Amino acid sequence: MLLTDQLLLNYKRCRRRTYLEVYGNREEQDPEKEFLLKLKRENQLHIANTLESKSLVYQRPKGKNWLLNWQQTKELMEQGVECIYGGSLYLSLSQWQTSIAIKDHNKDHNDDSNQANIAFLGKPTLLIKRPGKSIFGDWLYIPINIKLGRRPKPEYKLIAAYHAQMLAAIQGVLPPQSQLILRQQNTYQIQLDYWLERMHSIVAECIAMLMAKQEPEVFISRQRCSLCNWYSHCYNLAKSQQHLSLIPGITPKRYESLIGMGLDNLESIAAVSQDHLEEKIGKTVAVLLKQQTQSLLLEKAMIRADYNLQHLPPTSPIELYFDIEAEPDRQVDYLLGVLLVDRIHNTKKFYPFLAEHPTEEAQAWQQFWEFVSLYPEAKIFHFSEYEVETIKRLAGLYQTPKSSTQVLLSRFVDLHHWVTKTVILPVESYSLKSLANWLGFEWREAEGSGDQSVCWYDSWLTTKDRTFLDAILSYNEDDCYATYYLKNWLVEFLNQSEFDPVKNSEIS
Repeated sequence: MLLTDQLLLNYKRCRRRTYLEVYGNREEQDPEKEFLLKLKRENQLHIANTLESKSLVYQRPKGKNWLLNWQQTKELMEQGVECIYGGSLYLSLSQWQTSIAIKDHNKDHNDDSNQANIAFLGKPTLLIKRPGKSIFGDWLYIPINIKLGRRPKPEYKLIAAYHAQMLAAIQGVLPPQSQLILRQQNTYQIQLDYWLERMHSIVAECIAMLMAKQEPEVFISRQRCSLCNWYSHCYNLAKSQQHLSLIPGITPKRYESLIGMGLDNLESIAAVSQDHLEEKIGKTVAVLLKQQTQSLLLEKAMIRADYNLQHLPPTSPIELYFDIEAEPDRQVDYLLGVLLVDRIHNTKKFYPFLAEHPTEEAQAWQQFWEFVSLYPEAKIFHFSEYEVETIKRLAGLYQTPKSSTQVLLSRFVDLHHWVTKTVILPVESYSLKSLANWLGFEWREAEGSGDQSVCWYDSWLTTKDRTFLDAILSYNEDDCYATYYLKNWLVEFLNQSEFDPVKNSEIS
């Protein structure tokens, strides 16, 4: 079995994913998401741009399988080439153990025959020659990994240490440094003293899990799981188990606390005393968790225990519902969509301010600004902080007066804030899509999402096929309508609750 750097990186993010990559049924995987494929293409482009900008002259192993690639990489290192791009590093178990001065990190877990089947494979982006003493001569190599991320994530540091350790065994000396080159081509030095020790422990844990074939428990973390090809498989399993990770607000730490109390289902949480729950997870969290559990069990909406019914979301004759589509990598907000709701005449109309090319962002911003200025009294409803941050960015970029920007922002109403601070709903997530789907709202673009919109925009720029623009416009318009329907429901529900406070008496 090969313990690759990719398996190890996955293990740092999600142990279950590494297990499934080795032992899972490939037929149960989701098709690779278009957005993930886009990220992979962009990462390759980032690598190419970095190599060009730094004027690196490199040699690249031509082996198509990992074993031949490793043999060719080693030959290039022995020759002392200045830079190796796309090489491989390989170690047997005994070489690995010798390099970290241990005999058997997992002896208590596995027999030697199983351990002998483990080998190690790493693929640093670059191997750079430096002066020094190694088995090759008066030179040694340091690993450099080029990543698309904006910050040096812990999993990046882990793999950088993994590559450094492999090089220590291969060249007979630990490289003096291991580096990351990130999105802006800024270089980050890894603190090897700390990360080598941490890496040794994580590798040992990963090997123990794989050798024992211990399938980690499922835990659904929507942001972390969203791009994983095993998401549907894990979600269906969690759903069949009624796993607590499907309850909004259940973090891994809170989950451990609940399991430690013997609370492993909705009914047990609902039945436990409030005081006992507060002792373990704190009063505020305990109150909200009890309410969330009640809401899910009863399949009904409830008023949050700490909400004052005297405060309601604003309603006005003219209302604007605002949603943005953006491409972070290009740093462009390519669609500012606004749904105008005229409650006096009972009309609704969608206005898209679209940058068909990134260079047209300024024009889209100006058109948006002129439109919202036509309705100076209208509140502008949106569903995240992103819209506010985007207005600040665009206003600063295109030199909109700060005083005018502040006036505009004073009209903004974050519906996500209103929902999460006023009600508890029988949903697995408080995202716009989850909430609107609970209300019965459906998007016309079944596969639509923020990530998919980015892919559509890239496809439009590449192909000039307007069906991609049409999909973006349709998806954005539905986002605006979903926000509108959610706001209507929230106001009606809170108004009814104000006159019928008994309707939430089930809360304990």
